[in-house]
Amino acid sequence: MSSTVPELRTVNVTRYVTPLREGGSLPAIAEADDEFLYVLKFRGAGQGVKALIAELIAGEIARLLGLKVPEIVFANLDEAFGRTEPDEEIQDLLKASVGLNLALHYLSGAITFDPVVTTIDAKLASQIVWLDCFITNVDRTVRNTNMLMWRNELWLIDHGAALYFHHSWQNFDEQAKRAFVQVKDHVLLPFATELDTVNEEFRSILGPESIRSIVALIPEEWLVADSSEEAGNERRFVYTQFLETRLINSDIFVKEAKHAREALI
Repeated sequence: MSSTVPELRTVNVTRYVTPLREGGSLPAIAEADDEFLYVLKFRGAGQGVKALIAELIAGEIARLLGLKVPEIVFANLDEAFGRTEPDEEIQDLLKASVGLNLALHYLSGAITFDPVVTTIDAKLASQIVWLDCFITNVDRTVRNTNMLMWRNELWLIDHGAALYFHHSWQNFDEQAKRAFVQVKDHVLLPFATELDTVNEEFRSILGPESIRSIVALIPEEWLVADSSEEAGNERRFVYTQFLETRLINSDIFVKEAKHAREALI
């Protein structure tokens, strides 16, 4: 597995194609100036830039660990997009999202992962469960797997609900050391029999340097969206410290995941 953290490309949105109304934050399929289609996540939706930051950090950590995530890009949205949209809800969303947003490459023809239809091997299941415990991702359940099958491979999507500590910023060091009790609802937990092996492997890959490189990708304007530049710098530091502390204490959430799995079988 590569330990190199790539730089993200920046594209300009040229065409709003269609909303994806199954998403609570109303993402959309959009075309960019590189002529590719993307799933566009708006800074003006739901939890705002915090959801984009979670999507960015979680997605690039997953990629670094060798898991498949659609390419993530920064997407500039021009103010003209909100002027001609007839749907008032979408128009307001576009106007609130002028500037830098986040987008993921659209996997045309992908289908939602169904654990009843598709069997995932124990190693991959353990890797995904470990990842979601690490990033505190509450949104990978039977009801909403947030995984796609594309070209016979499993792809991870929608990490905006991860890193929920940043909605309060309080006691982040304490939160970093906590078990992830929500793992009991993880769709892949019954198959995750190799958590100890994965814990050892992933801790050797995901070191402080790579964590800092990923956190460094966060645009400054997202960090200072509702605060000062000084507070923005502090938040970048907190993201780094949270992830580094959580990695050092990964045995805690692995133990919780193993106990939760034992309770299922």
